[in-house]
Amino acid sequence: METKLIFVTGGVVSSLGKGITAAALGRLLKARGYSVSIMKLDPYLNVDPGTMNPYQHGEVFVTDDGAETDLDIGHYERFINEELTKLNNTTTGQIYSAVIERERSGGYNGGTVQVIPHITDEIKLRIRRAVTTLAPDIMLVEIGGTVGDIESQPFLEAIRQLKTQLGGRECCFIHVTLVPYLSASGELKTKPTQHSVKELQSIGIQPDIIVLRSDYPLDRSIRAKIGLFCNTAVENVIENLNARSLYEVPLMLEEKGLCTAVLRHLALEEREADLTEWKAMVEADLSPERECTIGLVGKYVELHDAYLSVAEALHHSGIANNARVNIKWIAAESLESGDASEILAGVDGILVPGGFGERGLEGMMIASRYAREHGIPYFGICLGMQIAVVEYARNVIGWKDAHSTEVDFKTKHPVVALMEDQINNLDRIGGTLRLGSYTCRLEKGSRSLEHYGSEEIHERHRHRYEFNNEFTEDFRRAGLLFAGWNPKRGLAEIIEIPAHPWFVGVQFHPEFKSRPDNAHPLFKGFVAASLSGREGRSNK
Repeated sequence: METKLIFVTGGVVSSLGKGITAAALGRLLKARGYSVSIMKLDPYLNVDPGTMNPYQHGEVFVTDDGAETDLDIGHYERFINEELTKLNNTTTGQIYSAVIERERSGGYNGGTVQVIPHITDEIKLRIRRAVTTLAPDIMLVEIGGTVGDIESQPFLEAIRQLKTQLGGRECCFIHVTLVPYLSASGELKTKPTQHSVKELQSIGIQPDIIVLRSDYPLDRSIRAKIGLFCNTAVENVIENLNARSLYEVPLMLEEKGLCTAVLRHLALEEREADLTEWKAMVEADLSPERECTIGLVGKYVELHDAYLSVAEALHHSGIANNARVNIKWIAAESLESGDASEILAGVDGILVPGGFGERGLEGMMIASRYAREHGIPYFGICLGMQIAVVEYARNVIGWKDAHSTEVDFKTKHPVVALMEDQINNLDRIGGTLRLGSYTCRLEKGSRSLEHYGSEEIHERHRHRYEFNNEFTEDFRRAGLLFAGWNPKRGLAEIIEIPAHPWFVGVQFHPEFKSRPDNAHPLFKGFVAASLSGREGRSNK
C-alpha cells in the first residue's frame, strides 16, 4: 500500500499535547497491524535543539544515528517502540539552510528565491524523503507551534499543498485544540476552538478530525456545536480528557473512537486492535504495591522537561518493579551551601544526570560521595559518571586537585579529559559532540552484564569529555571496576564499585532507549536496588 499521511496541528494555546496525541494514535495504529512512523516539523530557526538552553527547550533527545532532536521524538519512540532517525525531525533552520546552500550553488538558475514555492517545496521534499526511505504504511506528521504563529505558516502551506496534490483520502488533518472551562460562569467555552479552526480554514486547511483537550467531560451537544461551526462531523470531534497516566492516553482515545475515525477517513481497513499488553502495563502503572524515592540531583531541575527521558525511564522501571517511583528534584547548587544529610534525607537512590559546564559540579560530587559512603544506590549518567570519577579520585585515591579539563585545564590529575577528536570542535559547538549509538563490551562478573544479559550492547551518546585512560590502573587498584569499554577506541563506558550495594556510572544515555513496556535494564536494576535498600531499612 502507498503511505498515508496524517498531519497533526495545534490551536488556542501551546503545550496542549499534540505530540502525545500523535504518539498515542501511532500506538493505536500499530496495535491494528499497520507500520507507523512519526515526524516532527519544528518552526524554530535553530538547526536543531543541540545548542539550546535546557530551560527554554527542555531535553535534547538523541537518536541512534546521532540526530539531536526535539523531546517529542522521545515520546514517539516510547509509544510506538520504533527507533527513529534524523529524517523524523526537521526544523526551519534546516529548511532555510538547505535552500540558501542550493541558491549559493546556483541551484535555482538565477531565479528569485521565495517562501512559496522554494521553502514550501523543501518542506514537502523532507516529508517525501522520510516517507520514501522509511516506507511506513502510515506517516504521522506533527506541526510544531500553534496555528496563527508566523513561524508555522510555511509548514501549514506546505501540508495544504500536499493534500491538494495527493488527494483527500491520502491525507488526514487532525487539529488538537482546547475547550477551556470558566469557573465564574460554570461554562465550557467552544469559541476558542471555533476561531482556531477558522484560522486554519482561512489558509485552505479543513480539519477532518478535531481533538478537544478539556479538564471536564464534553457532552454530545458541545461536540455537535463545535462540529457544526467547524464543518466537521460530530463523530469526528473527539474528546481528550486528562489521563491518570501518560500511557493511559491511547486507551482513552481508543474508547472515544479516534483511530476508527482516522481509518474511515483514509479508507483503510478498520482492524481490531490488540492492546492486551499495553492495558496490562497501564494497569500495573496505576496500581503499584511498593514505592521508593529517587533524588535527582541536576543543574536544570526547575524545568522538569530538561530531564524528561530520565524521569520517564524511572517511571518505566517503577512499572517493571511493581512500584511507584517518586522523584525528589534537587538543585545541585543547593548541596554546595546546605546540609547534604538534610537535603538528601529520605531518598532511597541518587541519580545524577547529564549536563554541561561548571555550575553545580561540586554539589553533584557531594551527592556522589554521600551515596558512596552511605551505601545508597547511585546512578551517574554521562556527566554523572564523570563527577563520580572525579569524586573517587579526590576522596578515595587522594588526588585533591583531580578534575575534568572542562573545568580545570591546569590540574595535575585530569581524570576526565577532552576527547582527541573533539579538540577542533570547541569553536563550533552545534552537532559536533560524540553523538549516536556506539558499541560497548561488558566485563564478565560485572553488575552491568548481569542486568543486560548480553556481553555486547549498543547505547546512545552525547558528550565531548571522557575518562582519561592514563589513570586506569590507579582506579583499579583503588577498587573501581571498569565494567564496559568501547571496543573500537578503548573508551571507558561504564564504571562500578563492586563493594557498594549498587553504584554504577555510564558515559552514555540509557534513558533514551527505555520503554514503558520494556524498562531499560540499568534503570530497572537501579530502582530494584533502591526498593531493596528502602525495605531493608524499614525492617530494621
